[in-house]
Amino acid sequence: MRELDELIDVDDPAWPELRKALDDAPSVRVLPADEQEARRCLLQLQVTARSTLGALTLHTGGLLLDDGWLRVFGGGGPASLGRVNRFPATFDPAWHPGTGLVLAHDVLGGVFALNGHDPAAEGRPGTPGQVTYFAPDSLEWESLDVGHSAWLGWLLSGQWETFYDGLRWPGWREETAALAADEGIAVYPFLWSEQAHEDLAATSRKPVPMRELLGVAGEFAQQVGLPDPGFLGDV
Repeated sequence: MRELDELIDVDDPAWPELRKALDDAPSVRVLPADEQEARRCLLQLQVTARSTLGALTLHTGGLLLDDGWLRVFGGGGPASLGRVNRFPATFDPAWHPGTGLVLAHDVLGGVFALNGHDPAAEGRPGTPGQVTYFAPDSLEWESLDVGHSAWLGWLLSGQWETFYDGLRWPGWREETAALAADEGIAVYPFLWSEQAHEDLAATSRKPVPMRELLGVAGEFAQQVGLPDPGFLGDV
């Protein structure tokens, strides 16, 4: 176990470079960190400020990309990494996110997560330390074959928007910008249905609590015979 000072006071911290990348990134809003919550999260994660995960946690309250289409969690606000991942209230060296660390949600109920030490045992693709994505249009986890630093760089480059080809409709930006911080967009017929795949623009959509959106996806995955996606984050 490393003490908080050991995690923060490091040579070559990642924050200066990350801050510049954030300043240069298109369509990114940086949320303010809560110092107490940020330090709590960093201590439980046991990562240093030399890493992009540590820098993001310590210096930001998270990121909103494309008017909130994608919400990356950091060290502050009601949806901090600690709260979304149900960190213990006080540091517990024996605790770890068993199924993987939830990093971000998108408004459709998609989930980006960092694999834990044994993803295969949890039914997750990829190797330990890689980022995976729970796709709301297939109800399955997909490996992105990159670690956290490369994943964050991909997001800040703006190239990630093509990732959602076929999952955006005319007016999506306005609908997204109108959401509350804990809401997502429910699509009917459901995103995984044949009708939605054929004509997404013809679907009906409404804001719903993100907790509800994630719960429905998990339930339907099991109902159609797919593996239980496991923990998708607490919001």
